[in-house]
Amino acid sequence: MLDTSSILFSIFSQIWYIFPIMVIIAFLKSPYFKGKAGEAMVNATNSIRLDKSIYTALKDITIKMNDDTTTQIDHILVSKFGIFVIETKNMKGWIFGSKEQKNWTQNIYGKKHTFQNPLHQNYKHTKALEEVLGFEKNIHSIVTFVGECEFKTNMPSNVFIGGKYINYIKSFRQSIFSTLEVNKIINRLKNNSLEKGRKTKKAHVSSLKKNSSSIHISDPKIICKRCGSVMIERRNKKTGEEFLGCSTYPKCKNTEQI
Repeated sequence: MLDTSSILFSIFSQIWYIFPIMVIIAFLKSPYFKGKAGEAMVNATNSIRLDKSIYTALKDITIKMNDDTTTQIDHILVSKFGIFVIETKNMKGWIFGSKEQKNWTQNIYGKKHTFQNPLHQNYKHTKALEEVLGFEKNIHSIVTFVGECEFKTNMPSNVFIGGKYINYIKSFRQSIFSTLEVNKIINRLKNNSLEKGRKTKKAHVSSLKKNSSSIHISDPKIICKRCGSVMIERRNKKTGEEFLGCSTYPKCKNTEQI
């Protein structure tokens, strides 16, 4: 009679190491790891190629806005030449998109995937800084893709691959802020950012879910009279009243009554 348990134990003792390897491979392929790896590449590029006495880097900043939503910003560079807000995308394949499109497309291994226009995503980040700092000018949005990707459409001048964004930052040579003003900006951003940790990440994820759940697709025939985009149903968080808002908000703030 065969001893099944002994056979299984013998097999497991020979292949047990495969399981942790599979877990590690799965983690390395996860969106979380790819995102963190991309952010690490940009952090390293900033550290190596930008003068630390001129550019102060703030990383992984979460800001709570006046409407109680939160926004998480990958990289902020504060300098006398202006403030630079960098959104990082770690992606492979061909990238298609334009400034106006709501979603961009990634084509990899013959398969197409859509993702949110990173310029629109970074627009909310710049608006958060405007809200905290109390001014709009000299806050520059930058998007950089890291990884083996190639643009297949003409991209706006502030969208880059790899470390090419560094030359864009260095092209700003006119001093805007004094040393005192730079220090005040840095301190204000630090004082208005949420403490880093699991609690803040949980609150941010909850804010994203709550915000997305309050948006419903409306009749696609209802078009924004201001910019021509689709109008969608939204709900006033204070009164509970529903109204139509432009789908490109906050870029376009047009609203209409239902």
